[in-house]
Amino acid sequence: MATSSSESAPIAAAAVELPDWARRATNLANPRIGAAAIAASDEFFAPLARMLDPAPAVFVPGKYDANGKWMDGWETRRKRSAGHDWAIVKLGRRGRIAGFDIDTSHFTGNYAPAISIEGTLIEGTLAGSDDPEALQRVTWTPVLAATSLSGNSHHLVEAASDGVFSHLRVHIYPDGGVARLRVYGHVVGAFDTADANALHDLIALENGGRAVAWNDAHFGAAANLLLPGRGLDMGDGWETRRRREPGNDWCLIALGAPGVVEKIDIDTAHFKGNYPDRCSLQAAHVEGGTDQSLITQSMFWPVLLPEQKLSMDAEHHFAKEIAALGPITHVRLNIFPDGGVSRLRLWGRLAK
Repeated sequence: MATSSSESAPIAAAAVELPDWARRATNLANPRIGAAAIAASDEFFAPLARMLDPAPAVFVPGKYDANGKWMDGWETRRKRSAGHDWAIVKLGRRGRIAGFDIDTSHFTGNYAPAISIEGTLIEGTLAGSDDPEALQRVTWTPVLAATSLSGNSHHLVEAASDGVFSHLRVHIYPDGGVARLRVYGHVVGAFDTADANALHDLIALENGGRAVAWNDAHFGAAANLLLPGRGLDMGDGWETRRRREPGNDWCLIALGAPGVVEKIDIDTAHFKGNYPDRCSLQAAHVEGGTDQSLITQSMFWPVLLPEQKLSMDAEHHFAKEIAALGPITHVRLNIFPDGGVSRLRLWGRLAK
């Protein structure tokens, strides 16, 4: 791709404060759990896949490609005929949608003026098929009515349907660009056909696990602990600032479904001079309450994994050290005193 010699350093989009319904949900449109761009009416200026990038949108002054200004998102050409542009997105996991963050960061004179979103659940003979023509013929349900957008802004809007969806059809009126689309919701049916006796990673993001709360995430988000695979680099994990006061750092994680933990994996991949010295896990079976109330309760939860020594850039496996607490729904990961952890896996069997 050709670029201008006057290209400057990328400028990242500003962070946004998420409402409670988004903080308590998973981004179902994250490619890391299988979300994909299926088709679009037009991708002249920027491909649809960029709209799903989990990283914040960036603007690169002076960067151009063969079709014009390089933009970090999905952008169609200026429409010179009747109609509007559309796109089909496959969610990483089917789920119920709480709402959206429709982000037009860095799109100023070229953002889409309005958007609407529909959803469908693909099952049966079409399951696993991403044929755009077949998807256009299925029944679609309105999930977000036509909504006005403004440039260089986050639009946090709640969904209008509580149905279960596997694919979305996005309409922009009449054309333009969207930097990012986050689809906040809750995974449904991750264990529907699972063998009750099989071991599952009960907190994996793709299985509905989610980071609930944490005391610090200065260098890396707690949700990274639940991503598939090993960490890509030091930025692909949970990392806290250097602690200069007594105490220790912690984060709370909700399981995708209640289960009995039999094996625990803690991975400090890429963390060498900044891994925690030790860690422990507390756990409980919780019903009701809020994320805020869980923070207080978690201090008194029983110990699932007693304090364990950690080492740099290594996978740590525990089984015989795990306490028999029965079915649990939440865990609290304590690290002493601070540092970075790449991945946490809780292997267990679903509660009967």
